[in-house]
Amino acid sequence: MADTLLRSIPAEIQHPYSKFSDWKFKLFRIKSFERAPLAQDKENQPVEQTVSQSPEEAEMADEEPPSASVMKVCLGGKSFDNNRVDLKIVEIEMHMAHLRRLCRLCGGALKRDRTNLEHEVQGALDEMSREALKKMGCKARAWPEVILKVFKVDVTGDLETVHPIFFCHGCCKVAIRGGGFCCFSRIQVPQWMPHSAQCRLCSQVVGSLKRKIKPQAAQLAKRAKVDLKENRGRRSNAHGQAKFWPKSQSQRSFWVKKITRCKKVHLDSRLLAVDYPVDFVRSVSCQVCNHLLADPVQSSCKHLFCRTCILKYIRALGTHCPACREPCIPADLVTPAKAFMNVIYSLVVRCPLEGCKEQVRLEHYGTHTLSHQEVKGNEVYSPINKGGRPRQHLLSLTRRAQKHRLKELKHQVKIFADKEEGGDIKSVCLTLFLLALRAGNEHRQADELEAIMQGRGSGLHPAVCLAIRVNTFLSCSQYHKMYRTVKATSGRQIFQPLHALRNAEKVLLPGYHPFEWQPALKNVSSSTEVGIIDGLSGWTVSVEDSQMDTITRRFRYDAALVSALKDLEEDILEGVNEQGLDDSSTEVFTVVIKESCDGMGDVSEKHGGGPLLPEKAIRFSFTIMSITTKNEDGENINVFQEHKPNSELCCKPLCLMFADESDHETLTAILGPVLAEREAMKESRLILEIGGLSRSFRLIFRGTGYDEKLVREVEGLEASGSTYICTLCDATRGEAAQNMVLHSVTRNHEENLDRYEIWRSNPYSESVDELRDRVKGVSAKPFMETQPSIDALHCDIGNATEFYKIFQDEIGEVYQNHNPTHEERKRWQSALDKQLRKKMNLRPVMRMNGNFARKLMTKETVEAVCELVPSEERREALRELVHLYIQMKPVWRANCPAKECPDLLCRYSFNSQRFAELLSTTFKYRYDGKITNYLHKTLAHVPEIIEREGSIGAWASEGNESGNKLFRRFRKMNARQSKCYELEDILKHHWLYTSKYLQKFMEAHKNSAKALEATINPVETQDDAINLIDSLEF
Repeated sequence: MADTLLRSIPAEIQHPYSKFSDWKFKLFRIKSFERAPLAQDKENQPVEQTVSQSPEEAEMADEEPPSASVMKVCLGGKSFDNNRVDLKIVEIEMHMAHLRRLCRLCGGALKRDRTNLEHEVQGALDEMSREALKKMGCKARAWPEVILKVFKVDVTGDLETVHPIFFCHGCCKVAIRGGGFCCFSRIQVPQWMPHSAQCRLCSQVVGSLKRKIKPQAAQLAKRAKVDLKENRGRRSNAHGQAKFWPKSQSQRSFWVKKITRCKKVHLDSRLLAVDYPVDFVRSVSCQVCNHLLADPVQSSCKHLFCRTCILKYIRALGTHCPACREPCIPADLVTPAKAFMNVIYSLVVRCPLEGCKEQVRLEHYGTHTLSHQEVKGNEVYSPINKGGRPRQHLLSLTRRAQKHRLKELKHQVKIFADKEEGGDIKSVCLTLFLLALRAGNEHRQADELEAIMQGRGSGLHPAVCLAIRVNTFLSCSQYHKMYRTVKATSGRQIFQPLHALRNAEKVLLPGYHPFEWQPALKNVSSSTEVGIIDGLSGWTVSVEDSQMDTITRRFRYDAALVSALKDLEEDILEGVNEQGLDDSSTEVFTVVIKESCDGMGDVSEKHGGGPLLPEKAIRFSFTIMSITTKNEDGENINVFQEHKPNSELCCKPLCLMFADESDHETLTAILGPVLAEREAMKESRLILEIGGLSRSFRLIFRGTGYDEKLVREVEGLEASGSTYICTLCDATRGEAAQNMVLHSVTRNHEENLDRYEIWRSNPYSESVDELRDRVKGVSAKPFMETQPSIDALHCDIGNATEFYKIFQDEIGEVYQNHNPTHEERKRWQSALDKQLRKKMNLRPVMRMNGNFARKLMTKETVEAVCELVPSEERREALRELVHLYIQMKPVWRANCPAKECPDLLCRYSFNSQRFAELLSTTFKYRYDGKITNYLHKTLAHVPEIIEREGSIGAWASEGNESGNKLFRRFRKMNARQSKCYELEDILKHHWLYTSKYLQKFMEAHKNSAKALEATINPVETQDDAINLIDSLEF
C-alpha cells in the first residue's frame, strides 16, 4: 500500500533535490487560496462534458499536467481558479522579495557592500565571529543560539513567507559586542506578520512602482454640470440616495460625545444666568466637552478640562492636549489657581429641571440638586462631588489615601488572583496595566513593561549592573547617584535600580539553591536556605568559658559549596560534552577543594593617628580545583580544571573574623564549627541538580593554602624560631645545615596528635628537654589537618629575603670579617639600595613583598649587585648561586611543572645538590650550622612533594593573599557604623566578586573599547558601527 501511495504522488513532490522550504510554500499558497466552485460552474461543467466530449476525449482529459495534479493532491480534488491562484502567488513572491531586503532583527534595509555584509539567520557562525565570541566566553556554533541569548528572540521556527532570512551587519556587531550574552543597544525586534491585503511592506513599495498605462476607454456622453455648492459633502449610498458627510467640527463633537458621555453629568454653558462674553464662557468651559468645568484640572500647556473628560480623552485618543496637540499625561494634570477656582464657583446657573426656576451659585449646585432627588421621573444633573473639596486625582494622593480609595478594587483583584492565577496578584496587576497601555496606543511603554515582565528589562540586565558595581567597588550611594545621573542625561533607564540588583544577588549568594545530603550531615541543620551567619553560632560554650571578644561572619560550608558548584554549572556541562560523555548517564562527580587560611595583618582604617591597637583580621577561603567523573570503562575523566588556581577571582571567601592568627584559643573557637562541617561532608554525598538532573558529588578537601606561621599554629608546633625548623620533617636546624638535601616528609596530623598526648601526659616522666626532643617541637593540640606541602609564595619571599642579606654580606666581604658592626651593615644596605634604585628602578621596602622578590631574583639584578662586589671570584660564585636558584624556582612555582618546565624538573636534583654545595663551601660563613626554613624546604622536599602531588604552585595560598587588598577595598566601599553589618557586606561583595557568572558579563565587553560609551550613549555613527569589529582583539 505504501508503494501505491508513493507511485500516486506526482513527480514534482518526489524530486530528490527539491527544497523542503519551497514545497512548504507551495502547500501554503495552494491551501490558503483555494476557492469553492461557483454554482454556474457546477451546472455548466457536466453538460459540457457530456455534449462536447467523447469517452476517449474524456479519458484523455482526466490526465492532468503535473502542476495541476500537485494542486489536486493538496486540495483533495477541489477545483480552483487558476488566475486567482497565480495572482496570489505573484503577491506572495513580491512580499518575500521585500522580506529578503530587510533585517530580521532591527527591520532596517540591508546594504550590500564590502563593509555591510548580511548574515543568514539560520546559518552557522563564520570563523571571525566565532573567534570573537569565543574570546568573550560564548561557545555558540550557530546564529540562532546567539540571537536567542542577545535579542531574546527564538528564530528556529521562522517561515520564509513571514520572516526575513537575513540580518544586517550592524545587528551582528551588536551581538558580538555583547559577547553573545547580552545587548548594549536599543534594538527593538519588530513583530513580523503574514502577508495580507493591508500589508505595510507591500503598500510602501506600490507607490514607487511604475504606473501601468491603461488603454483609453471609449468616449461616453458628457454628464450635465451640477452645482458644486449644492453637491458638496454629498455621497450616494448603495441605494442611490444622497448622504452628507458631517463637517470636521461636528465630527469632532460627535467623537467627543461618544468618548466622554457627560451630557447628563456636566452643565451646559447655556445654563448660565448671566449673558457673559463669548471669550469668558470659553475660558470657563472644558476644551473637550464644551460644558462648564467640573472638577477642573490644568495641563502643562495651561489649558483647562474636566478631570473625567480629559482622562477619557487621553485613554481613547492618546496622550496629547486636545487644544494644542502638545504632550499631556495624567501625571502632569494639576488643580488651577485658587483665584480661578473662586471665579468658577461664583458663577450663577439656572437649574435645568423643568418647573424649577431657581438660580444658584455653582458651588451650591450640588446641595440644590439633592432637594430634587425625591421627585420621580425628573432628570437632573448629578453633581461631580457631593460636597466638600474637589476630588483629587489618584496620582496626587498620598500612599495611604491611594490604598483607601483602591481598597475595594484591590479586594476584587485578590479574589480573582486566588481563583484563577494561584494568588499571583503581581502578574494580574501588571497584565491589566499592560492591556491599558496597549488600549491607549502607548506601545513603547507597553513593550518596556512586557520586557520587564519577561525578565529582559528595558536597559542593562541586572546581573550586568551588579557586575559593574562589584568590580568597580561602588557603594550603594555611589551606584544610586550614577543610576540617577545616567537616567537624567540619557532620558531612559539604562542601569537597574538597587532593588533589582538585590534580587540578582540572592541567586548568586549561598542559601538560594536546594540540595540534599545522603546520609544527612551529623550535627548540621538540614535547612538549605541559610545565608550569612555568626561565626560563633556553632561553638559549644561551657560554664567556665568567657564571652568571646571578637566579631566574625561566615557562610555555612555546605551551602557555600552548593552555590560555588551551581556557579560552575555551565562549565561542568560543557566539560561533559567536550569529553564525549552521555549527559544523562553521568551522575557521580568527584570534587577536589583547596582550603586556604591566612591573616591579613592590620586592616584598621588610618584616620589621623590611627587606633591605639592594631585591628587584625583572618580570612578562611576555598577554591574548587577540579571536578572529575568516570566513563563507561571506569577511567577518571576531568570535566573541569581551574586554570588560574592562584587568582583572587576563584578563591571564594567562607569566613571573615577580626582576630589575630597567633591567638590559638580564638582561632580554635571560630574555625571549630567549620572543621566539624567539613568532617561531616567527607562521610556523605551531596545531591544537587545540575543541568536539570540530580547528580551526586563526593568532596575531597586539601588544606594546603597555609603559610609557615599558620601551619605551626593549627598543627600545634613551636614558632618558626624553634630548633625544629621544618613543618614537614623532624630535622633540627643543625641537622638541616649539615645535610641540606637528603630529607623526607615524615610529619602528619595524626602523628602530631599522638605527640601532643605524650606532651600533655608525659607518660615516661622525662625532663623538659627530653620530652621536647621526643615530641619534636609539638607544644599545643593540633585542631586542623593540613596537607604536607610548601607555600610557594612565602617560600619565594623568604628566599629573596635571604638573598638580599647575602648581597649585603658580599658587598661588605663578610667572608673575611665575620663580626661586622651594626653601622657597617647599615652602610652596606644603603649602598645596595642605592644601586638597585639606580640600575633596576627598585625602591627599598620596609618588608619584602612578592613584587620586590620577583624583580630581585633576576640575572640583571645580580649583574648590578656584582658591580659592588670587589672580588672577581666572589662575583662568579654569586652569579652561579643565583643562576641555580633561577633554574630551580619555576619547578615549585609552576601549576604543572611536568608540562610547563619538564627539563628543569629533571635537573632539579642536580641543581639542588650543587646549590647546597655552594652554601656549605663558598658561603660557609653564613650557613655553618644553620639554615633558613624555606631554603631547607626548597633543597630537601620539593622533588618528593611534586612526585606525590604533581604540583606545588597550584596548591599555594597566593589567591588568598591577593584577597587582602580586596578586603580593604570592600571595607572602604561598605563603611558602616556597626562592624557586624560591615563584615557581612564585605563577605557578601567578596563572594560576588568571585562569581563566574558575573565574570562572564565583565569579559563580554572587556575587549571592546567602546563598550562603556555604548552603554551610556547607544547612538553610534555609521563609521563607528563599521569599525566596531576592528576594536576587538581577535
